[in-house]
Amino acid sequence: MDLKRNNLDRSDSIYLKHHSDNPIWWQEWSVEALEEAVREDKPIFVSVGYSSCHWCHVMAREAFSDPETASFLNSNFICFKVDKEERPDIDQFLMKYIVEKTGSGGWPLNVFMTPELKPMLAFTYAPARPMRGRESLRTIAKRVRDFYDKGGSVPDFDPKSRPPKKVDLRDIEPILTDIYDWEYGGFGKQQKFPPHSTLLFMLYSLSVDESEAMKDMALGTLKYMRLGGLNDHLQGGIFRYCVDRGWKIPHFEKMLYDQAMALWNYSLAYGLFGLEEHRVMARDILGCLEESFAVNGLYLNSIDADTEGEEGGTYVWDFRGLKEHLDRDEFRKLRDVYHVEQGGNFGGKIHLVKSKDVSLPEIEEKLLNIRKKRPQPHADHKFLSGVNALVISALVQASKHLEETALLKRASHNMEELLQKFWIHDKLAHSMSNGNIQRHHYLFDASACLVALNLLFQADDSWKEPMLDMYSYLMTFKEEEGWLEADSRDFLPVPASWYDHPIPSSISLAELGITSTKIHTGDEVHPKGYRMPYHSDIYNISELMCSEDRFLL
Repeated sequence: MDLKRNNLDRSDSIYLKHHSDNPIWWQEWSVEALEEAVREDKPIFVSVGYSSCHWCHVMAREAFSDPETASFLNSNFICFKVDKEERPDIDQFLMKYIVEKTGSGGWPLNVFMTPELKPMLAFTYAPARPMRGRESLRTIAKRVRDFYDKGGSVPDFDPKSRPPKKVDLRDIEPILTDIYDWEYGGFGKQQKFPPHSTLLFMLYSLSVDESEAMKDMALGTLKYMRLGGLNDHLQGGIFRYCVDRGWKIPHFEKMLYDQAMALWNYSLAYGLFGLEEHRVMARDILGCLEESFAVNGLYLNSIDADTEGEEGGTYVWDFRGLKEHLDRDEFRKLRDVYHVEQGGNFGGKIHLVKSKDVSLPEIEEKLLNIRKKRPQPHADHKFLSGVNALVISALVQASKHLEETALLKRASHNMEELLQKFWIHDKLAHSMSNGNIQRHHYLFDASACLVALNLLFQADDSWKEPMLDMYSYLMTFKEEEGWLEADSRDFLPVPASWYDHPIPSSISLAELGITSTKIHTGDEVHPKGYRMPYHSDIYNISELMCSEDRFLL
């Protein structure tokens, strides 16, 4: 392989191909390129992102397309582009580093490392030229190279994730109450991610014990997620997160894992409370999954935030355009239910956010048909085994709580497709792009599949053998000191993470799957102790099961 060229045109990853025209000599992660860095004593530059990431696209257009920046990087570093969804081990290792060093993270995630893979410096977005107090990428790179050439000391980095502290069950509610946003729902007072795992714990807890505070927090969060800008009111499904406390303006990418977890939550909520709005929301998410994500028995990974370089371009409206598309009575009704003001709420344009909990099916269908004629955001046709397993779990729960048996058949068919494509030589492969299987192996995938197989087994005991096979495979990731996320030959061993946001952690899912399997096979289950809520909510569901297994079974 010629390392003095951009080799991403040879990749199967859509995200990596987005960068194949950059003047930087990007390499896909490989042993060959790493060995070259060691031979040449060249530090490496790693940039991690994913195809539906808005700021990843911005950096691709700006710093990564700048000839001067590229020339300096090419001369002084071996440069790697990493699709975080194909290599979650690399992403998790580097994300833990940046969070530990700076207190926050995000994508694009850019890290300078020694040839021996010791991280030196990490940052997210950097422009091609200094702007608004941000250093340019070239300036940062020059500073790192000077530091490396002068033999600067690079401390070792420990990627282990410390377990959240143990708490009593009675302490969980007051801890959540303290961080809950009683004005807008959700947790915290800044940008809002849907708290999928915390919602699941609260809902399952409410299924065995009454709590007015838990009920208020769950119902409030479900309401604001549903009425606000997180929800695609025309087509169904939710966006990744909202940039504001009040759930008004999202980053517009749609992630498969968000659809899976939201479907699970709204279906379970309907089963608990019997509120029609939860059933409607679950049905809308199902519609989005089938229309936008389903491909031949599996579900693609994500839908871009940008359309033709404009964030949210497909989804937002002009005030004048809405008036032209709708007659006077329709426009009046729209303004009565949605926030529709002339100045807009998103760069002079309008993203639809409800002011009243009212449906306008005919008007919404009319606007959706207009919207479908616009250019559409591209989809990342990558298939991830673990995230598809989350969808299967959600479908089983939706079938149960919405009382729709067809969804159980769909879940069974999806699991058959998943195992046929990804279960190879008694190991679970991670991803598939362009029909090519990537055979890295991760704890998250095994854990998510084991949970899904347990849920399927509850309805059909013919799933017992695959469930037990997956259990045995899962246990290969267990070590004396804890769980290993991955031990790939081309990277460092990466310990598994505990944190249950934005999706359940590998450890939490593993413990949930193990507890479920033991209950199904008649083995004893022993409580290990509850841990901090909001950090370990899915883990805490497995603790609930040790004494209250009827709620899930």
